Amino acid sequence: MILYVHLIEIIIVLALLILVSNVISHYLPAIPLSLIQIVLGLLTAFSGEFQINLSQDWFLLVFIAPLLYTDGRRFPKRELWRMRGPILGNAILLVFLTTIVGGYLIYQIVPKIPLAEAFALAAILSPTDPIAVQSIAKRAKLPDSVLHLVSGESLINDASGLVAFRYALAAVLTGTFSLAEASGNFIYIGIVGIILGFLLSRILDLVQELLLRNGVDDVVFHTAIQLVSPFLIYIVIEEVFHASGVIGVVAAGVTMQFGKTPAVEYRPELRVVSTTTWDVLNYLLNGFVFMLLGNALPTAMRNVVEGDQFGTLQAVSYALLTWIIILVIRVIWTYVYQVFPTRKNQGKKKGAARYALLSGLSGVRGAVTMAGILSLPLRMPNGSPFPERDLVLFIASCVVIFSLLAAVITLPSVAPNAGPIMTRGSLVDDGDEEDEEELPQYLTENEAYLIIVQTAISRLNEKMKPKNQRAAYELILDYQNVERQISMEIRNDDQVEKALAQEVKLRKVAIQGEREAIERLFKNNQISAEMCQDALYRVEQELKNTERLTERPKLSIVTDFRAVRRLFHRYFHARHSEEESKAWLKEARLVEREVSKAAIKALSRYVSSEKVDNSKINRNTIYHLVITYRNRIERAKGKSNFEFEEYQKQRSKLQIIALGAQRASVQSMLETGRITRKDATKLRTYINYSENALTIEVEE
Repeated sequence: MILYVHLIEIIIVLALLILVSNVISHYLPAIPLSLIQIVLGLLTAFSGEFQINLSQDWFLLVFIAPLLYTDGRRFPKRELWRMRGPILGNAILLVFLTTIVGGYLIYQIVPKIPLAEAFALAAILSPTDPIAVQSIAKRAKLPDSVLHLVSGESLINDASGLVAFRYALAAVLTGTFSLAEASGNFIYIGIVGIILGFLLSRILDLVQELLLRNGVDDVVFHTAIQLVSPFLIYIVIEEVFHASGVIGVVAAGVTMQFGKTPAVEYRPELRVVSTTTWDVLNYLLNGFVFMLLGNALPTAMRNVVEGDQFGTLQAVSYALLTWIIILVIRVIWTYVYQVFPTRKNQGKKKGAARYALLSGLSGVRGAVTMAGILSLPLRMPNGSPFPERDLVLFIASCVVIFSLLAAVITLPSVAPNAGPIMTRGSLVDDGDEEDEEELPQYLTENEAYLIIVQTAISRLNEKMKPKNQRAAYELILDYQNVERQISMEIRNDDQVEKALAQEVKLRKVAIQGEREAIERLFKNNQISAEMCQDALYRVEQELKNTERLTERPKLSIVTDFRAVRRLFHRYFHARHSEEESKAWLKEARLVEREVSKAAIKALSRYVSSEKVDNSKINRNTIYHLVITYRNRIERAKGKSNFEFEEYQKQRSKLQIIALGAQRASVQSMLETGRITRKDATKLRTYINYSENALTIEVEE
């Protein structure tokens, strides 16, 4: 029982560290997320409390099955189906070549590793992370033929590499290997795995359809069925039919993309929920694998270095040479594909060497490699230690790190357009839309997003009436905050700095108007000294927050604590009776109304001043501030002029109008050729999510 509790604690801590890694990655986008997770996993090892040793079968079931099923679901149908011949050839022949040639060369440079184990190491190093390969290949502007080839190959070679790894591992454990028997078994487990993966996937779809037609239509229930599917398919194929569960889950995932039964397909809410859930699961599983790699690395390194056979420099050199071998094999293979003509490739020699080098550098090793190598058994069947397990784990771990570092360091010089390295855990599903050439006249995704937000604001202004002003102002304010954030992302650093400086200046003008209004109210005996003090304090806090706009955001615990303390004092100590509370509330609302009006007047005077160059004033900033103060005036009117249920109805109605305007804006931009179909799909997905959130809010 204590063991299970300890395991749960470890899982929770690792999950929290995965979230921390994502925050770090946000501020260090040039460093791959997987590398950050390895470092954090490395730190956990120093505590001495994190030790997880899963058996090979459990590791393949828990990590490999869902990861490969997800890859199958993301299988791009059109171009990759048209290039199925070259893709399957690369995914199988290149893995076979890497296993044999790479394994033999590894055996030559590291003689302590048995030949069969060297083959197993080369086999598990042959799969590449599909998301990393695809993201690098796109940003490096590889030709379409190479892009589709390396992308499709990376989706399939996980399965072929794992199958080769398991055969080589079986040879290590049994000490025997028969090529004829292995070939026959490979054909059996491969063909049967594909057939069973297809059949089981269709059976699960039919079960879902039967349940849906009989009224069992709970979205969460059916999402759970889809989550269980890869584990169930893997277990049935492995344990019942003794075929390849790895190939089976890939086939099942790909099958899911080629059409579902009508009852399942025509439920968009199920598709949205299941896709999002899979993204979360895939993100966590990928993070766990790299965390476990970082956790296992110090132990493997210590055992290797402290042993009598290898020194630190020698072990690192083994790993570096192994990575170079795998890299060279991949580069040569891609170069040969470019130079020698095939039906899909007419032998374009120009730039072939560069494309081959980019293909090799983009071959980042990922979660499948680590999940496979971490599944190596601790002992042989006779009870003796597994030969050189720590050295093999150390080499594989270093190769993964070297491949990530090589992509980060060398790609910017070889391909200046290559962006940050994305891996499985750092990218969600972008859908099945084909890639479209980004022409100069197309708006970027952020620019199009900004337009639909501005369209919503304009539509809300048109629909604003005296009875729905509060709801309209608050919605406009929400949209303006989004508009401001997108505008900052679109602008360069100099433009952002100028915009913030101007906003700070305008806010200070408004705050000065607030301060003068408070002093005037106190001078005219309209508010008490205590209320005046509180109001001036809030104005000073507004001024401090305004001055922080041009600084890096930071957490001020002291300021927050003081604000909370003043709030408690004001509500629990300053009021002694109901009459006093009502009087204080009346004064507070008076202050809120008057300072907001004064701020708007101050801004108006500033804009109208002859000393101010109107051409340099950001109208959006002025409008945002005016809406903010008008919203404060509406909120200060009090319950006498406010019915919550009516407010909710007005807000929901206005939200529907705004979303309709956004949807029409997307369609207009698509029809006029201002955005791509892919960006239109993303924008519509955002609108759909907003509508779903609105529906949930109304129901609650």
